[in-house]
Parts: sequence; structure tokens; C-alpha cells
Amino acid sequence: MFKEFKKFIMRGNMIDLAVGMIIGSAFNAIVGSLVNDIIMPLLGWAIGDTDFTNLYLVLGKLPEGVTAAPATLAEAKELGIATWNYGNFITAVLHFLIMAFIVFLMVKGMNKLAESKKKPEEPKAPTTKKCPYCKSEISIEATRCPHCTSELPKDEN
Repeated sequence: MFKEFKKFIMRGNMIDLAVGMIIGSAFNAIVGSLVNDIIMPLLGWAIGDTDFTNLYLVLGKLPEGVTAAPATLAEAKELGIATWNYGNFITAVLHFLIMAFIVFLMVKGMNKLAESKKKPEEPKAPTTKKCPYCKSEISIEATRCPHCTSELPKDEN
């Protein structure tokens, strides 16, 4: 069983997957920091310091002694109030959209870089020609047309 496991683990696909997961994890940290530390604060500043995580609705009745809904979600949770946290969902959607856009831009840039380094392909030599008599497509090496059986001129070969 150990030999089978070793064979499974050492297959090329498994190593590639492991490397991809490690690189992806590091990349996730970079993109997450970009979104959380750079883009979201700018977005919050642009729309008036709105913190979407504190948008919620109280479900049911407030506990005894509490006259109004708390100002923050943390206070509501501390008091044990049941809440519907739609602000967290809005934040998660914004994070996703920003991250997806950043990844799109990075992949687009990498593809453009890869295309610029790619050598232009040389046109392939033709493998077929047209019969001068019946206009059928035939092999370039043919000396006689398989469709009309005409003998092809030597300069066409």
C-alpha cells in the first residue's frame, strides 16, 4: 500500500497540483491584501466611510432592557440578538467582484506578454492543389486526377 501511495503522490499531475495550490495560496494572500488594504478603504472613502459589515436587520424581538437596535453588528452579537447580516454578504460580493477583476487583469496581462514572446508561425506548405480540368481538390503529389482521370501537366507537380 505504501508503494502505491508513493507512486500516486509522485505522479506528475499530483506534483503540479501541489505547486499550483502553494502558488495559488500565496497569490490569494497578495490579492486579498490588495482588496482589503488598498481598494476597500478607497471604496469606503469614496462612498462616505460606509462599513457594509454593520448593515443588518434584527430578527424577532430585542432582549429585555434593550430599547433600540445596537449601532454595530458586534454589539448586537454581544447582546445575543438574532440578526440577518446582509452587510456581510454585500462585502463578500464586493470582495469577490474586485478580486475577480484583478485576476482578470493579471491573466489578460500575462496572456498579452505570452503573445508578444510568441514567434509568428510560418505558413505551411500546401498539401493539395486544384485539377486544371475538373477543378477538384487533389493531392499535390498526384500525376493524374482521381476524379476526372486527366493526366496532369508536369509543371503542376
